Amino acid sequence: MRVTYASERGVGARNEDYAAAAMDWAFVLDGATAAPGVDSGCRHDVRWLVERLGAALAWELSAARRPTLPDALAGAIERVRADHGGGCDLGNPDSPSATVAVARRAEDGAGVEYLVLADSAVLLPDPDGKVTVVCDDRLDHLPGGRPYSRELVSASRNVPGGFWVASTVAEAAHEAVTGSVRCEDPRFALLTDGCTRLAEYYGHPWSSVWEHLDEHGPDSLISWVRAEERRHGVPRGKRHDDATALYARP
Repeated sequence: MRVTYASERGVGARNEDYAAAAMDWAFVLDGATAAPGVDSGCRHDVRWLVERLGAALAWELSAARRPTLPDALAGAIERVRADHGGGCDLGNPDSPSATVAVARRAEDGAGVEYLVLADSAVLLPDPDGKVTVVCDDRLDHLPGGRPYSRELVSASRNVPGGFWVASTVAEAAHEAVTGSVRCEDPRFALLTDGCTRLAEYYGHPWSSVWEHLDEHGPDSLISWVRAEERRHGVPRGKRHDDATALYARP
């Protein structure tokens, strides 16, 4: 499997996205920037979380036992819980967290397995030119509609009926959106929400997003996002978010 990816910092001081790949798997993480004034109960920042979670998830996915994708993510979350040590309140719902998008070639090589937790995305091209987009949009369906209060988001994080992220609750891994597709040409793309803006904010068809990535690569896709942000602004969130695009093909 040949993998290319690009990642660019947004307006924050550090890029809180993370990407990794091996011979048969790849993933992207997107650290959730805490709102100003929110007490996370943790002495670690979001970048620490994504770096530790990324290393742990890579270790789990490389295991000879070939765990399921939810089991791999759950194992990674448990490893990061242990890394926190005794100085953090791991029961705090505002503890540093991240979104996750993982794809792995099927064991026989003729398909792709995927897992999505929170607002990153997996793109899977169909033989007829269409693109299947796998996302987890539960954050978009909290009561009352946007803009959400801090209290509502905190109360809805990693609980049934709310939304799920990779943080301190290993059970979140088994609440992820998962599945698999059979195909002879197992290509896929992974995008953090800094890139999914092309479709979600600016209305570009997902097929156009895939075609651009396929023809011009991840760096060019991020440049397209930045151009759209400068031209149109954003309806919510940061003007320039951290953006990561990963493209894999046989």
